[in-house]
Amino acid sequence: MAQSPATPALGPAKALVCRECGASAELGPHYACEECFGPLEISYDFSGVTRAGIEAGPQNIWRYRGLLPVPPHVIDTPNTEPGCTRLVRADQLAESLGIRALWVKDDSGNPTHSFKDRVVAVALAAARELGFKVLACPSTGNLANAVAAAAARAGIRSAVFVPSNLEEQKIITTAVYGGTFVTVEGNYDDVNRLASEIAGEQDDWAFVNVNVRPYYAEGSKTLGYEIAEQLGWRLPDQIVVPVASGSQLTKIDKAFQEFIKLGLVEDKPYRVFGAQALGCSPVAAAFKAGHDVVRPVKPDTIAKSLAIGNPADGPYVLDVARRTGGAVEDVTDAEVVEGIQLLARTEGIFGETAGGVTVATLRKLVRSGLLDPDAETVIINSGDGLKTLNAVAPVARPSAQIAPTLEAFRASGLA
Repeated sequence: MAQSPATPALGPAKALVCRECGASAELGPHYACEECFGPLEISYDFSGVTRAGIEAGPQNIWRYRGLLPVPPHVIDTPNTEPGCTRLVRADQLAESLGIRALWVKDDSGNPTHSFKDRVVAVALAAARELGFKVLACPSTGNLANAVAAAAARAGIRSAVFVPSNLEEQKIITTAVYGGTFVTVEGNYDDVNRLASEIAGEQDDWAFVNVNVRPYYAEGSKTLGYEIAEQLGWRLPDQIVVPVASGSQLTKIDKAFQEFIKLGLVEDKPYRVFGAQALGCSPVAAAFKAGHDVVRPVKPDTIAKSLAIGNPADGPYVLDVARRTGGAVEDVTDAEVVEGIQLLARTEGIFGETAGGVTVATLRKLVRSGLLDPDAETVIINSGDGLKTLNAVAPVARPSAQIAPTLEAFRASGLA
């Protein structure tokens, strides 16, 4: 293990707690409970967090540093400064789907154009405090981009591992940062297994979603914080979140709960819905079958950023969906492409395949009556469509090809 300070300076974070048995552990590079091998998460002692204090903070996720496991000086160290992405009022998309009030939280505006910049920034801050020297990850693409960029900005080495069949755009946008970049024959679950084995041998490597996962996962809370703040310090009635590992969904719910407990927003019911692609939908399958166990699957979908066949937070996604009265639904690859097109044509937002999954799932939830069209709804667009061009290349074509003459334009009928 990395040599960490005796008492890591990680702000309000006070301990690690098992999500299964509740056993506590000291802050450090630990991710599995020594009592039951369950996953660990951060326990906090929040104090002095106010709306005014948050609003006075920087225009990035560090405005919420009093709610995150990061050193107080995090704003003074080189990092990519993600967050404070736009919340778009999506009236035209809402009208096309028959929804009264709809917002898109567009996280494609982050430094490497996905929400992964949030989790990596938190993981990097914690990893440095814990004594790690290399920032690493297994990834389906977006995380690889974020880790390579964050390490370059911080002036440390990166080491990322991805499936060899990853989209070319994501391979290029990782390799450009110059870190150690390895493609692995197999799917994400194969890559993740390899990364876990490497993490056991490389003492000073912080695999953000393996040996420092409890800290990394907390970065997704900032999505929930921002949504509530951008809505005028209130919670939406409903939210639809794409599900890969499931951590984004569970941490958005955690953020809402923390804001309620701190009195920063009014306590009110809200419903959380998960969105998966049919070719990798183990959580949706478990939800529909009424099961508590999520059975692993072999991914086969164009939504590669969601292609995690054995999602670590799958059971906790089921818990959140059921507790809030939500659901977990899945859509076909054809519907994913339709979802990408629909978001682009109605709101001018080009989402990647994960965004297409979310929009298509939203449409399916409305049609099935599971989602209330009269309730204020937020959906997450977690990444930029420029990363997954192959998904829409067959259907996104020019309207016509004409000669450079006015006569040719007139003859085309385009006017």
